[in-house]
Amino acid sequence: MTLGVIVGNRDFFPDSLISEGRQDILQVLAELGIDAVILDEDATKLGAVETWQNAKLCAELFKRNADRIDGILVTLPNFGDEKGIADAIKLSGLNVPVLIQAYPDDLDKLYVERRRDAFCGKISVCNNLYQYGIPYTLTKLHTVHPKTDSFKQDLRQFTGVCRVVKYLRSARLGAIGARPNAFNTTRYSEKLLQAFGISVSTVDLSEIFGRANKLDDGDSRVKDSLARIGAYIRTDAVPSAAVVKQAKLAVVIDAWMNEYDITASAIQCWTSLQANYGVNVCTIMSMMSEAMMPSACEVDVTGVTSMYALQLANLTPSALVDWNNNYGDDPDKCVLFHCGNWAKSFLGNEARMYNAPILGTTVGVENTYGTVEGKTPAGPFSYARVTTDDRNGVIKAYVGDGAFLDDPVETFGSRAVVRVPELQRLMHHICKNGFEHHAAMTNSFTSAILNEAFTTYFEWETYQHV
Repeated sequence: MTLGVIVGNRDFFPDSLISEGRQDILQVLAELGIDAVILDEDATKLGAVETWQNAKLCAELFKRNADRIDGILVTLPNFGDEKGIADAIKLSGLNVPVLIQAYPDDLDKLYVERRRDAFCGKISVCNNLYQYGIPYTLTKLHTVHPKTDSFKQDLRQFTGVCRVVKYLRSARLGAIGARPNAFNTTRYSEKLLQAFGISVSTVDLSEIFGRANKLDDGDSRVKDSLARIGAYIRTDAVPSAAVVKQAKLAVVIDAWMNEYDITASAIQCWTSLQANYGVNVCTIMSMMSEAMMPSACEVDVTGVTSMYALQLANLTPSALVDWNNNYGDDPDKCVLFHCGNWAKSFLGNEARMYNAPILGTTVGVENTYGTVEGKTPAGPFSYARVTTDDRNGVIKAYVGDGAFLDDPVETFGSRAVVRVPELQRLMHHICKNGFEHHAAMTNSFTSAILNEAFTTYFEWETYQHV
């Protein structure tokens, strides 16, 4: 990550506070592995921004580094000049997230030599940004020292917001195959996504099958694919011919995604695959999600959009799930399930390749090998769902946090038991607002990051369940 840094100054405050603040910020950024684009100390007085001329210099610096800058950090060692900061951001032309940090005063140092007044100055800066139409993010505490754990957490969260904003706005998604006819749930507006910046490329399953069937078992690409599958998951319960078929699918899907620079995919995982090719594609989808190229079932394009957003927020794999079953009579617990496409990160060392018994009742179990089976252990849990509300012409979402539990559940496929506080209220919101039965999940707490990105920078109607 690279942040453009603006050090705000108001001239009649002590110079030493500006020099100290600059050093503090650069030290913390370096500690967290974040690069900084900042005025040289001799470019303006102390390298800070106060006047119109300072703002122009800062804006030109940011313009020259526009392809590098993921977000802007405004630091206020003192009151700061609200107009100079707003002018610098406006003139830069950057459309990136902005974080406002203000130093606290020490109660025993409110004398002229150490007085900051950044508590007040931050309000003025935000007022000007609001007037200029520049969206911005706040730290958890109104004033916070950069070297505290609180601010470091603010910064980590902000870089997650920056990733979501940068990469979701230009995402290239792949829709492989047609939506299963029975799944009106996964319909979406490609035009609404495109208007936001998300492009969708499509390919018919017949093309995928045709290319896969032309591959020889001895092809080096197939052998390499087989080796990757074998290194990824136990296949001892699956006929070798079914594994070879999956390896060929992986070769063809990888090639198509590379050709179109696809970063995430949604695949027609049933029933054409089983009826016409003879395997499930779950393992290949699991491997892609584990490799940070999320893949969703049933051509759920907005589902994989949700997966990609969660992944960007905290750089951990995501998965698509069904809100599937109640857990006994506990109103705050439920079972998450899918046939078996979850990234192995969710399933631990006990994961194995197997079949899909529910699908097998209609297409034959022998045609459903390729699922990833296992249960998610206890840990942090975040969920999200992005959808296109075509009736109202908008994109909307919900996000929230909960917990994976070690509570037992005797079933097959990829599964998890979760606890979500006030789960019944969440289910009411999902049903009342026409959301899908699919949600995306990750094993880290990320809902605050997505809520900030979606509401502040995308202006999506977002429900944060707390």
